Amino acid sequence: MDIVLLLIGFVFMLVGILGSFLPVLPGPPISWIGLLLLYLTQAIPNNWWVLGTTLTIALIVFGLDYIIPAMGTKKFGGTRAGVIGTTIGLIIGLIAPIPGGIIIGPFVGAFIGELSAKADNKTALKAAFGSFLGFLTGTFMKFVVAVVYLGLFIVTAWEYRSVLFPYFD
Repeated sequence: MDIVLLLIGFVFMLVGILGSFLPVLPGPPISWIGLLLLYLTQAIPNNWWVLGTTLTIALIVFGLDYIIPAMGTKKFGGTRAGVIGTTIGLIIGLIAPIPGGIIIGPFVGAFIGELSAKADNKTALKAAFGSFLGFLTGTFMKFVVAVVYLGLFIVTAWEYRSVLFPYFD
């Protein structure tokens, strides 16, 4: 059963990293579930301090991910339309076979969103940059947390490898 929990936990870790880039998946909370599954194995002693701390961090980053792009847009003079445009642009950038679509999509989406809100080109471009900067900041923050959780997962599993994999000793 420990091997199943370990494998499913590892899959959650990888999906959590993907969730750092995909807006429909909450990356750090999914990665945290992978850590939880690791600590639910019989081979690894429960460490509620580690689980509580990592859960708190995952939830804070999850919340900030919604606040940071809006702050970036507002700071650069944007509107809600720019934030919505950023999200739509990201989704299209992921789906469309455009090189660098994940980077170009949010920027173009924010720009079009601001133009649809009756902004002039200069204001729309400035707000699009702010929204894009906020998106990149949130994405980077989620990615760093998910990778750190993956590292914690691997280090912990390696530390208890002789208990997790007794047949390979």
